[in-house]
Amino acid sequence: MELNLMWTGNGDGSKGSNSPDGNKANDFASQKSHRVNFDWREFRANLFAQEKAGKAESDAHNQTGTPQESKPLGLKWAHPIPVPETGCVLVATEKLDGVRTFERTVVLLLRSGTRHPQEGPFGVVINRPLNKKVRHMKPTNMELATTFADFSLHFGGPLEASMFLLKTGEKTKLEEFEEVIPGLCFGARNSLDEAAALVKKGVLKPQDFRFFVGYAGWQLDQLREEIESDYWYVAACSSNLICGGSSGSSSESLWEEILQLMGGHYSELSRKPKRDV
Repeated sequence: MELNLMWTGNGDGSKGSNSPDGNKANDFASQKSHRVNFDWREFRANLFAQEKAGKAESDAHNQTGTPQESKPLGLKWAHPIPVPETGCVLVATEKLDGVRTFERTVVLLLRSGTRHPQEGPFGVVINRPLNKKVRHMKPTNMELATTFADFSLHFGGPLEASMFLLKTGEKTKLEEFEEVIPGLCFGARNSLDEAAALVKKGVLKPQDFRFFVGYAGWQLDQLREEIESDYWYVAACSSNLICGGSSGSSSESLWEEILQLMGGHYSELSRKPKRDV
C-alpha cells in the first residue's frame, strides 16, 4: 500500500508552490507580531488534563470513596485534537505499518495550509535521524558547506527541499524565520544566510538547529481524508517533546512516548508490535 502524497510545486522548489522554499516562507518576517508571551497550547493542555483528571477522580471516588489528587502538567505532555493546526503532530497509526516512508513516524506540521492547491499543509518527520552530517551530502551552498557542515541530518519526508528547525527559546523572537510554536521556528534554503549570520554572531548555537532532507506535503482535502481514514492521529504536544525528541534516539521512541502520553487506546497502540503487511 502506498499513500498518494502530493506536491503541487516544481522539483526545484520554485516560487508560488506549497514548497517551503517559496516566498511565503518569508512573508511572516514582514508581519510585525504583537503576541503576548503566552503559550495558549499549554493553557489548552492544562484544561484537557484537568478534564481528564476530573473524570478519573470521579471514577476513583465512586469506587473507593476517596478523592484523587490531580497531577501537574509537567514538561512532557500530549493530547489528541480534532483537526490539524500549525505546530501539531501527525502520529502514524498501525495502518501505515509496512509503508516504509511513514511507518511509526511523527510529522510536525509547519503550516496547516489552505484550500489553494499550491498552499497545502506541509511538515517534517521529526523522529528519523539519518546518522549523517550535512557535509556528507556535498552541498553546493557555501553556508551548508562551511558553517553547517558538521550538523546532523534527519529524514524529513519524501518531497524535495532542504529545511531546518530552529530552537529559539520562548522569549526570543526572530523575525527572519517563521514561528511554528513558541520557541521553535523553521527555515528553508533561502534563509540559510540569515541563520549562518546569527550563528557567527553567537546569537544561535549549533545545538539549536536540526536539518532535514526532504519534507512531507499534502493538499488540504487529501490530508483530511487520510486522517478520516485513520492513517494519522492528530495531537498537540509539548515543545519539550518536539525540540528534544529525537536527535539521537531510535526512530520509534518518540512515536511511542507521544502515544503513551495521549493515554487510552493510543497508549495501547504504542505497545503493539508492527503489523505484518
